[in-house]
Amino acid sequence: MSQRAMHRLHRTLRPGALVLSIDMPGHAGLPVPRREVDVVEMAGALGALLARLGLPPVVLVGHSMGAQWAVELAVQRPELVSRVVAIAPVVDAAHRSVREQLVALLADAVREPPSLVEIACTDYLRCGVAWYAAQLRQTLAYPIERRLPVLRRPLLIVRGAHDTVAGEAWCRALRDATPDAALVRIPGHHHAAQHSAPRAVAAAIVAHR
Repeated sequence: MSQRAMHRLHRTLRPGALVLSIDMPGHAGLPVPRREVDVVEMAGALGALLARLGLPPVVLVGHSMGAQWAVELAVQRPELVSRVVAIAPVVDAAHRSVREQLVALLADAVREPPSLVEIACTDYLRCGVAWYAAQLRQTLAYPIERRLPVLRRPLLIVRGAHDTVAGEAWCRALRDATPDAALVRIPGHHHAAQHSAPRAVAAAIVAHR
């Protein structure tokens, strides 16, 4: 999805910090690459952008697929990152096929606010079925649980307590696989807690040092 799914969190965090939301290639109406781009390459592109911006080490926040990019970038270029926040990180080992992932996403969608569903549907349409399918393949192929043991930056995992996509056991396993990690649950919320509960998610990010 595009940064529109992060807008409420962005707005909540902004009074106390410089907050940047970045749309990645092929998303949010940006040009679609002519070939598939895996998580490692996408993270590399994000790292190159951050390096050009010349910012001090950033708190890198990623949601769902974006959590993979955030983790991978922090592993590749730790000098660019102070902390990582993974909201609803994927892909849960309990449903690591295309069919299982789509079932989990649909089960979550019926419980999300209509405003989030509208954002998701229009963003998927803008990127196109072919690009979405290609990105889903790359997301399913990325072994985040094997990258976290070499992560050398603090990690905060944020999970909506009723998330059907990133399950409780999965998020606990990711926390336990990481040298320095914490897990925060947002009661009553689902896969896109940063949209439905931006204040709670922002408070968790600010409290994590």
